[in-house]
Amino acid sequence: MIRSSVSNCPVPAEQQPLNEYEELKTSWLFRDSTSDWREYITKMAWIWGLSWLVAGPVASASFPPHKYLGHFLLSGAAGATVGVVLALVRLYLGWFYVSDRLYNSTVFYEESGWYDGQIWTKPQEVLTRDRLIVTYEIKPILQRLKFTFAGLAGMFVIGTIVWHLL
Repeated sequence: MIRSSVSNCPVPAEQQPLNEYEELKTSWLFRDSTSDWREYITKMAWIWGLSWLVAGPVASASFPPHKYLGHFLLSGAAGATVGVVLALVRLYLGWFYVSDRLYNSTVFYEESGWYDGQIWTKPQEVLTRDRLIVTYEIKPILQRLKFTFAGLAGMFVIGTIVWHLL
């Protein structure tokens, strides 16, 4: 963990926003959202493919592939997308939480439990550092996730149009 440059910071190390950011950046699912587009899309494709293990049998029960191949493929693809959407929601909420903690001028923390919450006001140097991290590191990730949501919405619209043409 990175230690804060402020020596009088009363916030426990695991609750300091910078350390939360570093921990999130290295965790397995969140790490992939910081990589280049190819690795990111590959990870989302893997999640989508694994989601077919559940979506495929459900789709085949509703639309037998030998009779309704188009409907089977579209409903299975839409069902598998639920896994991707859940992963994206988890990614977005995690990055948004850390972004909010870094951007705010105060930090809420607990010393020993839920009953003794405190608030620490960040010094200007820490606030500036944290806001730079949000601007240059986290906002592009959140934009990527929003773009992915928009792409999925577009694919749902296209899938709906194709469905009605079958």
